[in-house]
Amino acid sequence: MSACGCDISGLKPVDEAIDELLARVPPLPAVERVALPDALGRVLAESLNAPFSIPAWDNSAMDGYALRAADLPAEGGWLPLLGRIAAGDSADQHLPVGHAVRIFTGAPLPPGADTVVAQEDCQIEVDRVRLPAVNLGMHVRRRGEELVTGAPVLQAGKRLRPQELGLLASLGVARVAVYRRLRVGLLSSGNELREPGEPLAPGQIYNANRYALLGVLRSLGLEVHDYEILVDELAASRDALALAASEWDVLITSGGVSVGEEDHLKQAIRELGELHLWRLAIQPGKPLAFGEVNGKPWIGLPGNPAAALITSLVVARPFLLSAQGCTEVLPKPLHLTAGFVWRKPNSRRQYLRARLEQIEGELRVCLHPRQGSAMLTSASWAEGLAIVEPNRTLEAGETVGYLPFSELLG
Repeated sequence: MSACGCDISGLKPVDEAIDELLARVPPLPAVERVALPDALGRVLAESLNAPFSIPAWDNSAMDGYALRAADLPAEGGWLPLLGRIAAGDSADQHLPVGHAVRIFTGAPLPPGADTVVAQEDCQIEVDRVRLPAVNLGMHVRRRGEELVTGAPVLQAGKRLRPQELGLLASLGVARVAVYRRLRVGLLSSGNELREPGEPLAPGQIYNANRYALLGVLRSLGLEVHDYEILVDELAASRDALALAASEWDVLITSGGVSVGEEDHLKQAIRELGELHLWRLAIQPGKPLAFGEVNGKPWIGLPGNPAAALITSLVVARPFLLSAQGCTEVLPKPLHLTAGFVWRKPNSRRQYLRARLEQIEGELRVCLHPRQGSAMLTSASWAEGLAIVEPNRTLEAGETVGYLPFSELLG
């Protein structure tokens, strides 16, 4: 219905493109409550405050002996032993003056005790213990030391990792409010594409993008429906996009967005909705497009496999996470030492397949020698992406931005 809203004579800078996508994030999915084991990778929909203090009582951080520090001479000495307290025991009985008690990690301190000495620092004789000089309060976890009742714990928009699940469990949370998984329809475009296991005729290739992009999307915790391959025909593209838009929250395609005569997706988008931007100042991945189909967001990734992978991680990922309810969606590059020379300035920001290697006792960012936009061997070799800003060259030893795949996948 409308033409692209961007200047197709130029290239949209990457950061501006991401900002434009984030400005068009659709309404958030519905909220549902799921059991804690099912919440991994989901996005928290409600902020949580501590229902009680953690720890809930003073307890021992060590296996050892609890005492009142004032009962021990400055240089240390012997104290009679009175009983033992293990984790899970109650500690209602007041510690008599001038005594120590055997105590284990996590066990509550008895009233009157204020210090714990590690067992390896003590000497035992039947019913008494020799203790070294102590500092008041050592090896004691104080009530509320980690969290006090009512303290903020997790904010809505947090994507839940294993550590958050453990934290929620420590607070007794059995079910948690999360956003419904974003539902994504994935389509591959190209008459030349065949599925692994099928025979290849001359001019045909296997559909690598389907599997790489499925992996990216599922790593983000999204629900993905994988459609059949789109044939390179305008009517077929239009019908497939219209169907997908009626069934899913967001559409993602690979291929069909370049300038060739067989690239029909942009025209199909124009007929069904709007094309908001096309062609980014990024390498690889210049022909990336963004628009909407019958009111549903659409991201058109390039057809070259490495370009599709990299733009899905750099450009599509922030949009998809934001549409899922995440509040922190932009990865934070590391600034490390380049172990390579780059003397090819480019008007586009370059994302180069790289990994860290030990050179002269220092971890440095090193490049794969082949950076072609169709080459997945370099992406498989790599552990991240080196970022070379537009019109920049680099000498070995200079600082370069580096995005680990561990920051981007998941």
